[in-house]
Formats: sequence, C-alpha cells, structure tokens
Amino acid sequence: MAKRGGFPGAMPGNMNNLMKQAQKMQKQMEEKTKEIEGKEWEATAGGGAVTVKVSGKKEVVSVKLSEEVVDPDDIEMLEDLIVAATNEALRKMEEESSQAMSSIAGGLGGLGGGFPF
Repeated sequence: MAKRGGFPGAMPGNMNNLMKQAQKMQKQMEEKTKEIEGKEWEATAGGGAVTVKVSGKKEVVSVKLSEEVVDPDDIEMLEDLIVAATNEALRKMEEESSQAMSSIAGGLGGLGGGFPF
C-alpha cells in the first residue's frame, strides 16, 4: 500500500517545519544584508598615510591622504598605498559579512547536512 503525500519515510510535519525554518532564515538574511549595506569599514596603509573607507555595498566612500605621502616624483607608491588600503577595507567588510551570513545559515545544518536523503 502506497503512502499518501510527503516524502517516503519522512514524518508528516517535517516538511512544514523545514519550510518555516527556511522562510525565517531568508528573512534574517535579508535583514542582515540591509544592516551590512548600511555599515562602513576603514583601513589604512603606509602607517596611516592613506585611509580608505568602504561601504557594505562594496563602494569606496572616501579616500584620505596625508600631505607627506603626496610626492609628485613617486605617484606609483601613492597608487600602491591606495590599492592596499582599499583591498584591506574590502577584505574586512567581506569577512564580517561572511561570518554574519554563516551564523544565520547554520540554523539549517548547512543546507543539506541534516536531510535524511
């Protein structure tokens, strides 16, 4: 005799609970994404000679240069410092964003880790 509805071997309420949990997780991720997009991260290079600030939307918000780093005879060094500070600020933003999303997704056991099939 065949079972009606659901997955073979699954308990009747499990799919409903899983769907509710997934919807809750999706809402939490949307809220966290909005929160992250509103934040800013800052990093420096050259001992503070260059400071770059980025947003959670992965946009450069500001670049500050100290006077002593502005040398018309060494533009390449200034460019390197700006790139270094920008990359570090973006790395900080990505790291915090990734940790925040991992903590939310952990509620489902890694999406697939806890499924019996």
